[in-house]
Amino acid sequence: MASCTFILPLGLLSFIIVANTVSSLPSSSGGIRLGVIRKPSADVPVFREAPAFRNGDSCGPLRIHIVMTLDANYLRGTMAAIFSILRHSTCPENMEFHFLWARFDREVFSSIKSTFPYLNFKFYRFDSNRVRGKISKSIRQSLDQPLNYARIYLADIIPSNVKRVIYLDSDLLLVDDIAKLWEVDLEDRVLAAPEYCHANFTYYFSNLFWLDPVLARTFHGRRPCYFNTGVMVVDVEKWRQVQLTQKVEGWMTVQKQKRIYHLGSLPPFLLVLAGNIKGVDHRWNQHGLGGDNMEGKCRSLHPGPISLLHWSGKGKPWLRLDSRKPCIVDHLWAPYDLYRSSLHVLEE
Repeated sequence: MASCTFILPLGLLSFIIVANTVSSLPSSSGGIRLGVIRKPSADVPVFREAPAFRNGDSCGPLRIHIVMTLDANYLRGTMAAIFSILRHSTCPENMEFHFLWARFDREVFSSIKSTFPYLNFKFYRFDSNRVRGKISKSIRQSLDQPLNYARIYLADIIPSNVKRVIYLDSDLLLVDDIAKLWEVDLEDRVLAAPEYCHANFTYYFSNLFWLDPVLARTFHGRRPCYFNTGVMVVDVEKWRQVQLTQKVEGWMTVQKQKRIYHLGSLPPFLLVLAGNIKGVDHRWNQHGLGGDNMEGKCRSLHPGPISLLHWSGKGKPWLRLDSRKPCIVDHLWAPYDLYRSSLHVLEE
């Protein structure tokens, strides 16, 4: 199956989703097979079974490891993200997903299995007690959830035989082959992500931080730039070697004492890594589509080629679509929505 990169024009795109079924699964004579899953409870959305995608003829044994958190509140976004990854992958059967969960929810797990019965995946428990007492109140309640901090503990959770992972948030879509991101040369760095050096870096820390002569020297000798932790290529082995988790936790301890930032799990990552990561093309994180952290106002796409769309910020596309007050960019997300009650459905 060929993958494609979208250069998004002004206006809305029309997505045509085409899929082949894996030979080991029953095929549908009418084209795309969308089975309906029985709703287990009022708290978990009902999802259609996604079409199955198979590897192209040129696929080898390469395994791509993708890490995501699993939260019932964001499950609709997670399903769409997985669907988009598989849809645009040349070798979808080479994907292995690692889902981190903090609250056991059998129905959420069942939804993943039923929606993607052909998917390679594993579940891992994230112990919320690891961050309780370390989290400071941020500007948005969702940023304070323990699971938002699970990415800090990747190296402790993922099996030691996994050397590299791509960490992804649940509010995004891939519109390109994720293998291209996987193949980025880390150049002996722990982490790769798009950097945004035009952003006002002082914004991410409080005046108390910048006015403290010791703290303000944290970035001395570095050229720190903002990067978004919702899309990261991570050398898990090197992460362990440099004890990155402990360094990030150290800044979380400082935060509890001095209130040096306001944006959840992002600032301690910046304190440890800003200026020391491998920058990748901005096409791999068209972020901010959810608007700002307070109001979630609509935002337009930045010009240029795009491989990943990211609704970071307060506004989420599924909520805005359901409220019938969508932003223009939310219509790009809608065709990947597997929610049964969605108006944007795939027909056989």
